[in-house]
Amino acid sequence: MIHLYHGHGKGKTTAAVGLAVRAAGAGMHVLFVQFFKNGSSSEVKILSSLPGVDVLIPEVWHGRYKKMSEEQQEETKKCYTELMRVVADRADGYGLIVLDESVSAYNYGMFDRESFLEMLRSWKNVREAVLTGRDPAPELREIADYVTEMKKEKHPFDLGVNARKGIEF
Repeated sequence: MIHLYHGHGKGKTTAAVGLAVRAAGAGMHVLFVQFFKNGSSSEVKILSSLPGVDVLIPEVWHGRYKKMSEEQQEETKKCYTELMRVVADRADGYGLIVLDESVSAYNYGMFDRESFLEMLRSWKNVREAVLTGRDPAPELREIADYVTEMKKEKHPFDLGVNARKGIEF
């Protein structure tokens, strides 16, 4: 089944990591893939150490999409298109595939959208997949079997508190 964790609140990646740990603990082989992140977050460190969990991080990272130059956006698109090809090629080896921030990558057209949707359709009844990110397109909501919104009510960031290692990253 397809899981979609979305919203403007904290917890999307955390929920995906929790499911990855649970699946690995049950003996499932897990692929954890991140987009728009540089691999320095704490969850990557621990997930990479778990038996049965493989982590893929993009080779290109230019920060937030809206702050990228057109050249950086194009370079990122090429990188993410290749990353999705690798995911599609390796999918048969996994019971759970987490695509962290794939909703954002989808929304910004960082890989072929129709190919992505077709890949997700082909995974139904074969493996679990988790998509995370903000503002999912209607077709992502439609294809998902689980849709969970993380809604922020209050966050220290609003008071100027920076992200804290081990808590937000």
